[in-house]
Amino acid sequence: MADKSAHVLVLAVVGLISLGMVMLLSTATFVTDHADVYYDIRRQIAWLMIGVGACVLMAAIDYHWWGKTAWWWFGGACLLLALCFVPAVGERINGSARWISGKSIGMSNLRLQPSEFAKLAVLFVLARWLTVFRAESGTFLRGFLYPLLIAALPVALIAAEMDIGSAALITAMAVLVVFIAGAKIRYVAVAGIFTLGGLAAAIYLIGNRRERFLAFLDLEKFKSGLGLQQYRAQLALGEGGLFGLGLGQGREKLMHMPYAHTDFIFPMVGEELGLIGSLTVVFTFVLIAVFGMLIATQAPDRFGKLLGFGVVGLICMQAALNIGVTTAVLPNKGLPLPFVSYGGSNLLFCLLGVGLLLNIYRQGQEPAHESYPRILKQKLTPRV
Repeated sequence: MADKSAHVLVLAVVGLISLGMVMLLSTATFVTDHADVYYDIRRQIAWLMIGVGACVLMAAIDYHWWGKTAWWWFGGACLLLALCFVPAVGERINGSARWISGKSIGMSNLRLQPSEFAKLAVLFVLARWLTVFRAESGTFLRGFLYPLLIAALPVALIAAEMDIGSAALITAMAVLVVFIAGAKIRYVAVAGIFTLGGLAAAIYLIGNRRERFLAFLDLEKFKSGLGLQQYRAQLALGEGGLFGLGLGQGREKLMHMPYAHTDFIFPMVGEELGLIGSLTVVFTFVLIAVFGMLIATQAPDRFGKLLGFGVVGLICMQAALNIGVTTAVLPNKGLPLPFVSYGGSNLLFCLLGVGLLLNIYRQGQEPAHESYPRILKQKLTPRV
């Protein structure tokens, strides 16, 4: 099964991307703010082409190179996160300063979300650190506290941008990686308690987040205000039933559901394709989790294993959080559904992660199979 894990992974990703494009075509034309109703679709296709190219390149570059240059990527990610607060560069939307705009350089259509790239940068540094200090992976300082303190800098910057969801996701990934590296369970338990405490404090201290949480507790009461998205999402999932209303026949997207093509695309799948379609999406992410972890376990060294588990954790935990939010199991956090939701930065990050997994798979299965594309048989190692 392990020798076919990359094939299953790629098929699962292609299936999710295909579904995302179909649902975007079905949904975005009704909710776009642009005069051209196909603007978002064209933009997503452009990001997909960039992402596929980046995925192939990532699959070809020896993953050890990312460890050698990890601190450079980490510093660059922190710099980009800090630029979000610069008025001439950063762009604030709905009270969150998560984006860098290209307006200052004459590219008004360009908008990047640095937190997506910070995910990989933090993973590179953590995997590198826990590989260098392998002998001390079970200790409190170098095996647990220092790695989490390293991750705390970008997490703090992301939290200051009012992106609590991404901050929580990177924190969870960091805890997962140090645990896999050998951190003691009691340390991880304490980290989990502190993380939950930090989330609770953020919700309490940040007025908008506190109001969102209160709305989550009583969606019926707040269905015309902050609870609107999750309330309408429940209606969409209920209307879909077992087999759905039919592709393109969804009603909630007709100006009822805010962000129907981005963070809340999963209920649109449920409304138009029914419970069967929704469960198929969940099952596909389970395939990514299982076969991604198989690839990680077959990595030829510790660094590759930590990278593999980290990438799988980031993608699948984000999917779980999105599905939890859109089904009203969790408070609204504003995270897209990987490979499916509209959003270029997240799609690019996810495809970069897939490319990294493919490179780990290739090196774990050497000598390379003759069926590999030629570029995947090559081991490219850029000079530092």
